[in-house]
Amino acid sequence: MLDKRIVLISAATAACALGIGFFMQPSATGSAAVNEDQLSEQTGVALPQEPALASPVAIEKITLTSAKPALVEAQEAASVEPTLVPEPCAMQVRGTALPGALVQLQVTAPCRGKERVTLHHQGMMVTETLDAKGQLDLIIPALSETATFIVEPVSLSPLTETMIGAVAQVKVPDMAQVDRVVLQWGGNSGFEIHAREFGAQYGEQGHVWHGADPAQKSVGHLVRLGDPQQLAPRLAEIYSFQRDVSSAPVEAGLIEISVEAEITQINCGREIAAQSLRVVQGRVQTRDLVLNMPDCSASGDFLVLNNLVENLKIAAK
Repeated sequence: MLDKRIVLISAATAACALGIGFFMQPSATGSAAVNEDQLSEQTGVALPQEPALASPVAIEKITLTSAKPALVEAQEAASVEPTLVPEPCAMQVRGTALPGALVQLQVTAPCRGKERVTLHHQGMMVTETLDAKGQLDLIIPALSETATFIVEPVSLSPLTETMIGAVAQVKVPDMAQVDRVVLQWGGNSGFEIHAREFGAQYGEQGHVWHGADPAQKSVGHLVRLGDPQQLAPRLAEIYSFQRDVSSAPVEAGLIEISVEAEITQINCGREIAAQSLRVVQGRVQTRDLVLNMPDCSASGDFLVLNNLVENLKIAAK
């Protein structure tokens, strides 16, 4: 079938041509009439007059003979929007909501085995490494009821030579029941979160940090994200306390949150930076921190910051 636009253009062109003929014909006829009158006067012979111009011709059934059917079909096919087909090396990510306002994140990138990626979520950024098959499977504490996760590669796509990542969005129905404290930093800065629940002292039951005994009893839990083996990685620790669960204490109390930084041979005598994110009833509060670390003679000591993150006040159940 012919393209309607081509037919209409052809019809308009033919109409213009006929119109030009219409306006040119009386002019030619008028000029011829003068010559014929002069000839009649000279010869005395009356010449026959041309008949009146006929009415305009109706344009019907125009056939486009200059365009081949194959060309028309190709133009019609080109006007159809192509269907996007994922490339074999495309990165894909899928998120699944879990109890406790957690999200299981599964990343697949077949052509990016062992590559570094950066995960973005509600202001939190961590560096992770894909396995040999280009896959990553981890559980991340959500920071928003509508949790959006962006996976950003550090290299161009092998086929498209563009830096294309992937996005997953997950609904977290129990986000309002969880309070969270996030501490994130770059490099091996030695930061860590310590949560002392309901009067617990260092080393006792209820002292929650990344070096605590996994078998200890506590109402909150801590997760460390990021691959410290990467060069200048982005790391994060997240302490979570879920208020509306059967294991929560019935009495009111206080969870004391402190941020500590170990003085090491890597960070001594340097300026280090971190950022805290506090999530309470779905709202996120951020605070930046910059520290000037003591010289290397103090290696092995700790700087304790008690005022970077507000303590969590737990009401009676």
